[in-house]
Amino acid sequence: MSLKHPEGRAQVSATTRTGPRFTILVGGLVMLGQFAIGTYLPAFGSLSTALSASPAQVQQSLTAYMLPFGLMMLWHGAISDAIGRRRSVLAGLALFALGSLVCSAASQIETLYAGRIMQGLSAGVGAVVGRAMVRDVASGATAQRQLALVGMLFALAPALAPVCGGWLLAWADWRSIFLFLALLSAGLLWACWRWLPETLPPPERHVLHPIRLAQAYGNVLSHRSFVLLALANAGVNMAIYVYVLGAPNFVTQHLGLNAQSFAWLFVPIVVGLLSGSLALFRLAGRVSPWKTIALGHIVMFGAASVNLSLGVFHAPALPWTVIALPWFAFGMMLTQPSLQLLALDCAPARRGLAASCYLTFQQVGNALLSAVVMPLLAVSLTRMALGMLSIQCIGALLAYLALRSMDRSQPLSGDPPSYQSDDLR
Repeated sequence: MSLKHPEGRAQVSATTRTGPRFTILVGGLVMLGQFAIGTYLPAFGSLSTALSASPAQVQQSLTAYMLPFGLMMLWHGAISDAIGRRRSVLAGLALFALGSLVCSAASQIETLYAGRIMQGLSAGVGAVVGRAMVRDVASGATAQRQLALVGMLFALAPALAPVCGGWLLAWADWRSIFLFLALLSAGLLWACWRWLPETLPPPERHVLHPIRLAQAYGNVLSHRSFVLLALANAGVNMAIYVYVLGAPNFVTQHLGLNAQSFAWLFVPIVVGLLSGSLALFRLAGRVSPWKTIALGHIVMFGAASVNLSLGVFHAPALPWTVIALPWFAFGMMLTQPSLQLLALDCAPARRGLAASCYLTFQQVGNALLSAVVMPLLAVSLTRMALGMLSIQCIGALLAYLALRSMDRSQPLSGDPPSYQSDDLR
């Protein structure tokens, strides 16, 4: 379907707002970055042996992925605003597949780093552009429901990725994990080439002019409400990532399980993510985004407090060590889609660039967590639980400050956004 037709935009909107194919494709694009992290976590020990690298060097392969992932977030959206969503997605998937093949052929740790950098440079295109595409074709409660459905698919990744990695490691070796990622991205590339529509017609695109681009970034990054919403989202995401990034220590050291037992951590989390997405889907249009954000933080605070209490007063044992995590994930999924929708409505004419900036905060936060904070937290369950609670409280404070900076007198709607006194056009 071509958007050159004068009614192309309307045709895309009508087809994709309720189309399961569009939702599945966007969900797959958003999932890819999670698979690039989770699938190879069970192989850390094998990578250390095969590449003659220390555990710390293997751990830094996460940073080699996450730093370029976070930094490229600033560009994926701006590029898609200029050349279109579809072209950006196809180019990113091709580079990710190539990076996965480089990782699979690595014989030394430096080659693995190179492949992971290629993956990091490209994996974020789905997370940024996919979310912008949802907002291109839907608004208000409809967009909130669409993001909740995408969230349900995204929620499967943290559970499926390490489980798939563990199975592949048992069946073959660590190289099979990166070959799997290459096949997965190639399959997505074909599906998007075949079925993904263009949601940003040429008249609505922006030229990649350096001065105009710098001005656009400056406008977005100086928008108080947008920055607070992005930081609040980053805080929520970093809180759950204490356990995602600390999974090897959590599962194999603290719980004493093997590499095929990552499901004990990730399945409870994914159950909470799925349940939270379903709850948000049903609440959209009946409860305001700010109320879902507040409710989500109440649930997360309660879950993180229980988790810390169990870490202090109870020896590591299943199921008690993981019993609070699905509740935290439930609250997170009540919060994140609403934060995202409110943030993108701050810049209706630059949704791609705004999505880039929004997710850059999130991914740079995760990279800093991986490189700086996790070595301090991963040594004990109590520290991990305390880290989760502390980061969540910071996120709640930032969300409250964002609330104070915005006008909530009108309901969330499409273009123009509700916050007309302070939007970016």
